[in-house]
Amino acid sequence: MTRRPDRGLGGARRRALLLAPGLLALPARAQAWPDRPVRIVVAFPAGSVTDTLIRHLAEPLARELGQPVVIDNRPGGNGVVGTESAARAGTDGLTWCVLSVTNGALAPYLVRRLPYDPLRDFVPIGFLAETAYILVVRADHPARDLRGLVALAKQKPGELTFSYGNQSAHIASATLARMAGVEMTGIPYRGGPEALTDVIAGRIDSTFTDIPAGASQLQEGRLRALGITQPEPFALLPDIPPVGTVLPGYGFRFWFGMSLPAGTPPGIIARANAAMNAALASAEFGERVAKLGYVPRPTEPAWFNAFLAGQIRDLGERAREAGIEPG
Repeated sequence: MTRRPDRGLGGARRRALLLAPGLLALPARAQAWPDRPVRIVVAFPAGSVTDTLIRHLAEPLARELGQPVVIDNRPGGNGVVGTESAARAGTDGLTWCVLSVTNGALAPYLVRRLPYDPLRDFVPIGFLAETAYILVVRADHPARDLRGLVALAKQKPGELTFSYGNQSAHIASATLARMAGVEMTGIPYRGGPEALTDVIAGRIDSTFTDIPAGASQLQEGRLRALGITQPEPFALLPDIPPVGTVLPGYGFRFWFGMSLPAGTPPGIIARANAAMNAALASAEFGERVAKLGYVPRPTEPAWFNAFLAGQIRDLGERAREAGIEPG
């Protein structure tokens, strides 16, 4: 019986491919992701502290991924609207979501019937960066420093107001009032920029604002800084004392991480983590964000998952101590 020759491929080579089809298929699939633009859901308004960070990250991240990075601002409900939409996205790794103190750690305690679980409905890519907030009043406010603001609040219980555009700023102000033993009235806003605008206009007494927004207004003489949230002096703004110098034990760092919808394949998570860490470690990104008060920190997914779980526990306790009720 005559044997038919293998056409187009040598017999040995063809048999090898038939025995091990995955040798070609698996690397091809790994190299193909992402094969379309990556969308990052920012659950806060344009110009917010989260949005500013991600806009600086987008360009170096796009280079690492080999695909465009699209920023999708979906504000509403203190981050709930956009975060829920990201949690329900597909598991193809093309929809990323920024989880922060507000929508990642405080939301489980401060939002009634939260429609997502930060740990169960997401898988981590990694930590992004941390920053601090500045306590500010308008430039002509009668309180010249933090002690003056506390004294004024004691003279006028409940009359002084603070604005907040997210739950991070809310807990910072509420904790300050609790530790100072004063009563102040909190006024919620759609986002940090709007909360700051009404302080500048004199309609609100104080707010905790992010450094990118607050620093420029301080330089222009529209605001006066009374304190900074992190426990130690901040190198970028060395003349602003930590709130903890007046209220010992006070201290907050505000952080950001990146996650994917639960069920995303591990290979995609690993590729996303490698690309994001490379972007965070780039000199270009580091120089840009250092001037704005962000401190990048590349990590592995497991580290961020453990960190997030700890923050949910710890900040939930702070929220209860500050008397913040779910809304």
